[in-house]
Amino acid sequence: MCKVIAICNQKGGVSKTTTTVNLGVGLVREGKKVLVIDADPQGNLSQSLGVEKPDELEIALPSIMEKIIMDKDFDATEGIIHHEEGIDLMPCNIDLSGVDVSLVNAMSREFVLKTYVESVREHYDYILIDCMPSLGMITVNSLTAADSVLIPVQAAYLPVKGLEQLITTIFRVKKHLNPNIQFEGILISMLNARTNYAKDIMDLIKDYYGESISIFQSRIPFSVRAAETSAAGVSIFTLDKKHPVASAYEELTKEVIAHE
Repeated sequence: MCKVIAICNQKGGVSKTTTTVNLGVGLVREGKKVLVIDADPQGNLSQSLGVEKPDELEIALPSIMEKIIMDKDFDATEGIIHHEEGIDLMPCNIDLSGVDVSLVNAMSREFVLKTYVESVREHYDYILIDCMPSLGMITVNSLTAADSVLIPVQAAYLPVKGLEQLITTIFRVKKHLNPNIQFEGILISMLNARTNYAKDIMDLIKDYYGESISIFQSRIPFSVRAAETSAAGVSIFTLDKKHPVASAYEELTKEVIAHE
């Protein structure tokens, strides 16, 4: 039984892509078959997994979605890239911005990505969708396709306050488009646990959201080393498996599996 998790926050720079890579590889390390989908026209996930020039790819998520919009046949496996760490990637590029415009007049426009996800679902234990930093139509497509939402949030005041708009959007999707979507949980990232400020932020998250949304026990520490994984095109497990960030993502992986 495959679980589809959208990794979502409309604010950029909160470790969505880093979490997608390291949770995905963490799940592979636990024996799971995993597909990660880059649903951001910036192609950050694709580049983080070694695709140097995603804009030059002939087949990527935008071309697949265009076929679905035009009601054309497509091969569910075309365009998927197999990464050296055992994870599969459906890459993305700037063409997704054009697809966003095309969706405005498309039939069943919120379900285009879901159509693709359902076509590959049987081949995987987990599908992780790295959402773009907005609450536009592509993100709504991602939420409509997902079984649950994992929300990375930076341990700082403004990102925490910004969660309100995202959570409202998720509830609207649940009401109108995807009644089965659940909250996987809030993941506190980029944390400097030694400061009182960080402790205050964690208390704020618990006070605001703790009763309605689970908060992962795993906390991802702030680390320059974690940012270096994107340039290396590999996960933290390959770059530095003894690093505290690797341990944190290992614990997150176990928590996610426990939610099955």
